[in-house]
Amino acid sequence: MFSLKTPIPGGLPLKYLTPQSIAEITGGKYVGDERSRSVRVEGAVRDNRDVKAGNLFVCIRGARVDGHTFANSAYEAGASCCLAERAIPDPKGPYVLVESTLSAIKTLAAHYRRLFGIPIVGVTGSVGKTSAKEMIAAVLGERFRVLKTDGNLNNELGVPLTLLSLGEPHEAAVIEMGISDFGEMGRLAEMVRPDICVITKIGYSHLENLGDLNGVLRAKTEVFAHMGMDGIALLNGDDALLSKYDPGIRKITFGLDPCNNYRAENILEEDTDGITCDIVSESGRFKGKIPAYGRHLVMAALASAAAGRLLGMADDDIRRGLLSYAPVGGRSNVISTGYIKLIDDCYNANPDSLRAALESFGNLQGRRVAILGDMLELGRQSEALHREIGAFAWQKKIDGLICSGEKAALICEGYVSSGGKMARHFPAKTDLISALPSIVEKGDNVLVKASHGMRFDEIADWLKKIQCYPH
Repeated sequence: MFSLKTPIPGGLPLKYLTPQSIAEITGGKYVGDERSRSVRVEGAVRDNRDVKAGNLFVCIRGARVDGHTFANSAYEAGASCCLAERAIPDPKGPYVLVESTLSAIKTLAAHYRRLFGIPIVGVTGSVGKTSAKEMIAAVLGERFRVLKTDGNLNNELGVPLTLLSLGEPHEAAVIEMGISDFGEMGRLAEMVRPDICVITKIGYSHLENLGDLNGVLRAKTEVFAHMGMDGIALLNGDDALLSKYDPGIRKITFGLDPCNNYRAENILEEDTDGITCDIVSESGRFKGKIPAYGRHLVMAALASAAAGRLLGMADDDIRRGLLSYAPVGGRSNVISTGYIKLIDDCYNANPDSLRAALESFGNLQGRRVAILGDMLELGRQSEALHREIGAFAWQKKIDGLICSGEKAALICEGYVSSGGKMARHFPAKTDLISALPSIVEKGDNVLVKASHGMRFDEIADWLKKIQCYPH
């Protein structure tokens, strides 16, 4: 299934670039002395503070900062070359001049990816894609040396930077692909060309651009136009739209429904300490444990097990990989402060991820207080979806609701209209923080979740520092 591709122009050594080859691939102009044309370039960054020896520094013009002004700082930090769209005054090293650095870096990454015959797993979806990416990488890491998307580098700049981090040691890659509009997935997939593509769910995200769930499906599935006929679509079979979708290539489903190719049985949540379940497929079953909080992680475990099996891994290796999984910042992290148990899930939120968070949160023993904020980019359905979350919070027996944000007031309304008693809304986040000592009690379970733009990490950080509250 996997074989090495044709080397870059000029017969240069496989799997690394030079300023000269970068100019040829991007159609740019090399600027520098003759000796520097053939220096080795490895990896790419956009922030001069992240430069390592040999890197390509990509000069990006931002709304507030122009990367071109940091080019010489990048050279001083060890960059071998810069990619620029205007001349660099008194450059301390070679650079390639192009019309658009963003377009050029995507062209370069697409070419570079084709030099590698390793299996590449693409991960996308409206919810759970980062957890799935991390867990798949943890599982594959039991057998392969794996490159995975770092942090939130899942967009049209982050993906090429990730691909350009591929090197000789890597034996597999797991690339997260995030989008917010039509056409983006096609551009990402044209670079990534995944051999296996995981779609976690078609949910209520970026509806301002995508319109409705069918629009989300259409945008996400642009990926399949850029996969070979021997590619594999690994889809959430519990999702109403994905279960019926024909990707035009081999399709394998995962989920809780018995009809799925990979399914989970005997799921047991061990409070916030982890989840165990039987992972079942045609080739047998084994018991797996995920050492993290949140029932939704079972779906990531199923996708990980399927990816591992497809790449020839044994069940024992997959089991060990699941045990090595750890959540990343702001995603279902459990912190016991000595006063409360904090569920820090503030990185982002949409109706699907919030429902999943409340589902597990409602199963915890003790008083449960949810601190929730606006879910952004939901378009015309925003008001109804916020009210529905409030009603769902009451259905899951959430004892108290504290909200901040314009739309979050509707979460409170939905909660109260369904029968909830303890609900407070604060237009300003600072007022919410000031009121916490009078609301949160010793021994409480506290969930913090909102869209990233609401910056609820400030609330989570405040809660982490508090060992006791004066009353």
